[in-house]
Order: sequence, then structure tokens, then C-alpha cells
Amino acid sequence: MKLAFSTLGVPGMPVPEVARLAAGSGYHGVELRAHPEEPVHPGIGADERARVVDGFRAADVEILTVAGYVRVAAAGPDEPVLTGLRELLALAHDLGAPYVRVFPGGGEQSAEEADATAARRLGAAAPYAAELGVRLLLETHDSHRTGADAARVLGPVGHGSVGAIWDVMHTWLGGEDPATSYAALAPQLGYVQVKDIASADDTTPLPLGEGVLPLTECVELLSREGWDGWLCWEYEKRWYPQARELPELLPAGREHLLRLLADAA
Repeated sequence: MKLAFSTLGVPGMPVPEVARLAAGSGYHGVELRAHPEEPVHPGIGADERARVVDGFRAADVEILTVAGYVRVAAAGPDEPVLTGLRELLALAHDLGAPYVRVFPGGGEQSAEEADATAARRLGAAAPYAAELGVRLLLETHDSHRTGADAARVLGPVGHGSVGAIWDVMHTWLGGEDPATSYAALAPQLGYVQVKDIASADDTTPLPLGEGVLPLTECVELLSREGWDGWLCWEYEKRWYPQARELPELLPAGREHLLRLLADAA
């Protein structure tokens, strides 16, 4: 498996520094948070996109994902959501990223209505994603935090350019065990987001291995099933300024994941 980390852990860090940090810490890739407060987002032009590509290429680090904030199950008209999806897909294509991350965001709608809305929009965007060679990945999050929730959307879409991100914290908070999550997501699984927290009541990010999330069980399961994708450490420093700085934790986090992988082999 390949290892990555999310720039959510280093908010606002310039792209060249992110690339150097990944390379120096032994990570293969980076999940780029695509928000206007970050250096990389759909509003940047062709020249800046080319510079981002050159910076990561020089560091021999892959851009794993453009992590967007489009909410595909949100109430309201489809066109603004579809426009947002097309913009994220174009950005990912220009950066050479294989994935775009999206959220459910079903809010207070019924599960049935949110599922149908998300499936309709993802299905409408799927041909464009396929044309660009990028996969749209629905993260287990908010209104659809379990694997079963995400599968209710992905099943009706039934397109190879639409899949899932397994966020191990959200499926755990949703009361779903790793085996159940994997079984639901495996047919469409893009990659896995790992993290650690103190408890269900305190989701402040912790160094990997210092919290309660079932990381060992997840890695053992993935290895046993022969899954050979990406593990991406999503350290939510942006939302928890009191948390320790991610750069100082990256080497130990990598070693922890490598130990889990070695023990599971």
C-alpha cells in the first residue's frame, strides 16, 4: 500500500513546502484540500496549475486527490452542484490527480431523498469524469457516514468513475465495524483515510496509534483481502488549532503504518 497525508493537517502551507515535506517524511502522495483559503483550488489558472504539477513532480510525490467540498446530496437545484463537480474534475485532470473527493451533505432531508439526489448528480457527472480519467469519490461523512450509507448511493449510480473514500473515523462513529464497512465499500473503494482520536466525544486529532480508532483491525482486514491501494492520514489540524503540528508527527505516523502493514503481512 502507498501512504499519503492530507493538507488539512498543514493549512495554508505553500505547495513547494508541502511537496518537500511529503518527500522528506517518506510519503508517496498528498491529498490536496481544494478550498479558496488554500493555495490549490478550482479558481487558480493554468499557469499556477502547471507550477503545482512541476513542484510535485520535482519532489517525486504524487497528487492523490483534489479534496473538494461539493455536497452532492444537498437540497436545492442540481446545476450549481454539477458545476462544482465539473470544476473539481477539471482541476484534478490538470494536476494529474486520479481522484476528486466530495461530501454527501444530505442535511435534514430524508435518507431516501438524499440518496436519490446524490445518486442522480453523481450519475450525471460520471461521463465527464470518465472522459477526463478522474474518479469521483464519495467520502463516508456527515449524513452518509457509514459504508452502508454510501453504498445506498453508489449502487444505483453503478459507474466505474464513481466510488468511495472510507473514512475510518466516521464509519466507527456511525457504529459500523471495519469488516462491515469494507464489505459495503469494497466494490467501489478508492482509498482509505486513517486518523486517530481520543474518544467519540473528543475528536481532536491524535498521533496515529495513540487513540481509540481500530486502525490495526482495518489494516489487517485490508491486507487479508489483498487490497493494495492508498492509506491517507487525514489529520484535521485546520479544525483543531490546539492539536500538535503535523510535520513533527509525520515520520512517526509513517513508521506506525508501516509496522501495521508488516504485522498484517
